Amino acid sequence: MAAARASGSAVLRRLRGGGGAPGGARGYSRDAEGSWFRSLFVHKVDPRKDAHSNLLSKKETSNLYKIQFHNVKPECLDAYNSLTEEVLPKLHLDADYPCDLVGNWNTWYGEQDQAVHLWRFSGGYPALMDCMNKLKQNKEYLDFRKERSRMLLSRRNQLLLEFSFWNEPLPRQGPNIYELRTYKLKPGTMIEWGNNWARAIKYRQENQEAVGGFFSQIGELYVVHHLWAYKDLQSREETRNAAWRKRGWDENVYYTVPLIRTMESRIMIPLKISPLQ
Repeated sequence: MAAARASGSAVLRRLRGGGGAPGGARGYSRDAEGSWFRSLFVHKVDPRKDAHSNLLSKKETSNLYKIQFHNVKPECLDAYNSLTEEVLPKLHLDADYPCDLVGNWNTWYGEQDQAVHLWRFSGGYPALMDCMNKLKQNKEYLDFRKERSRMLLSRRNQLLLEFSFWNEPLPRQGPNIYELRTYKLKPGTMIEWGNNWARAIKYRQENQEAVGGFFSQIGELYVVHHLWAYKDLQSREETRNAAWRKRGWDENVYYTVPLIRTMESRIMIPLKISPLQ
């Protein structure tokens, strides 16, 4: 118990000393230490009763998501975008394929010359396999993959589930910029992360900036992706600073920072075909 308090105090000192908002907007609430004890008595999901995916994901849907990261040769980015915008909407609009485009972006700040694609498979793993099997017989898609491969330096993907307490990502009008915040957690901490964010997400809903929250099932594990939308970078700064002025947001940061191994932020610009504009 003493070690846990010491760790929490260290996190608190880092938060106080690291780049707070003007006027102390990021100052930690005075009863932070007491709230640490109160949190022990808050009802939490018991990770021993079921698989994490069943405890944290939405029960009313069986959606599976795939996120793709394509690192493109710098000289090929425009051609890559044009090819993507020509072919991918056909899959999105074809009722024979149980998959939907959720969003398509180029990274603006973060890893450069990168494309990010988010797909939804309505029906879970059977829908994914149905789609993959049909694509193997789709000559246009196979030609697309062959041509695309000449433009890429590397690519990777993950299969994701959506957190039960987040919004389902729905099409929205623009113009917006999008932030994809990726957290790589310490193994064994996903339930604790979910318990804290289930309480905290209400502090980030006022400006409709919360788009979607996901956690990995296949690929690199214990990875969380939070997707946010803002009008511009200034709006992002103001919205994030406003969260620190809400009582309770600081506690979420206080409890979740120790769960993180690494974190990354991408600022992304939607492609023309993206349902999230």
